[in-house]
Amino acid sequence: MSLAHSCARALAHWQRPQLQHACRLQNNLPSNAFSTSSVLPGNRAIVYNTNGDPARVLSAFSFPDLPPPPPNTLNIRLLLAPINPADLNVIEGVYPAKPEPDTSLSQVKDHPLFVGGNEGLGRVIHIGEGVVGLQKGDWVVMSKAQSGTWSSAKNVSPSDVIKVPKQGLSEAQAATITVNPSTAYNMLHDFAQLVEGDWIVQNGANSAVGQAVIQIAAAKGYKTINFIRDREDVESLKKHLESLGATHVVTYDELSDKSLREKVKTWTGGKGIRLGLNCVGGKTTTLMARLLGNNAHLVSYGAMSKEPLSLPTSLFIFKNLTCHGFWQTRWYNGKSIEERQELLETLTTLMRDGKLQGPDHEILTIGGMDSDANASETIRDLVARLGRGMYGKKILLRIEETA
Repeated sequence: MSLAHSCARALAHWQRPQLQHACRLQNNLPSNAFSTSSVLPGNRAIVYNTNGDPARVLSAFSFPDLPPPPPNTLNIRLLLAPINPADLNVIEGVYPAKPEPDTSLSQVKDHPLFVGGNEGLGRVIHIGEGVVGLQKGDWVVMSKAQSGTWSSAKNVSPSDVIKVPKQGLSEAQAATITVNPSTAYNMLHDFAQLVEGDWIVQNGANSAVGQAVIQIAAAKGYKTINFIRDREDVESLKKHLESLGATHVVTYDELSDKSLREKVKTWTGGKGIRLGLNCVGGKTTTLMARLLGNNAHLVSYGAMSKEPLSLPTSLFIFKNLTCHGFWQTRWYNGKSIEERQELLETLTTLMRDGKLQGPDHEILTIGGMDSDANASETIRDLVARLGRGMYGKKILLRIEETA
């Protein structure tokens, strides 16, 4: 069943003129395919009903104001939601974590709608009977993976959210706290028992995780050697990363130079590097791993080059290298709500103390006056540009209530 049929079922229930227009545009249907009504809903979500290219399968979908929350649930207004690379992989159908359909948006059992987005910041707007520990106006972030945060509002279980403080945090910091800073913090603490003065190497250092690693490491007194891709403005990028606390910033071209190994020995005073963080793979990771000292740990959390991880056997035999994979979703799945809360409290303290900045970002607002057709075109154009690497900043979605 196509998205047109899903929209038609929902339209028959809600009778939404703008939804009628959006569904016709998506499927090139004739104007008389739907009936019209003056009933106007008040919310919008970015949805899909089949996996594929996000620039083709995503659509804006308007739906009514949320009813009062049932007992033991609450309604939240989504304030900001990032578009992370993994979110696009989920839509493509190539990511291990699979979302659940949002049955509140469609009654079509065979082809229900999925709402995009895994991470985001919400504000509590209504609380159902039996909910404790939360009040109207509180900020919350999602604790449940693949919650569908690209929406203006949701009804959620209290167990699916964690309260975060408003004081001292920007919306952007709170909206992006559960993935990248959490990944950085856990990789720094879960594998090697580092102490002040220890050294770390990482590639992809200008990524959101990489920048969080630099800042958290600096706050802990760890020293970092950070590898980045060469580019026209590389000196400006180096200065930026150094301003965050990077000890040294090196390009992959410089990493390929054999003389770098002697430079590293000079920088570290001969002290062995105990931890390496990898999100690239391929040859550059092989070269970086050679810089590690005895009994070091190499942690891989990505493969941006799409090349396999290849390591010399000598590193295992003579240096006793240990390799790990890290996935923040797995970490959350294995932890209690109290442990998750403790992690977020640690990160928010770093943020309030000015030791962990929010990501360099842009906010894309889907306006409440926009039609679903125009909103669909906007989001498809955005993800197409993201797929071509045309944005250097993290993109945060703000989806307004529809007018």
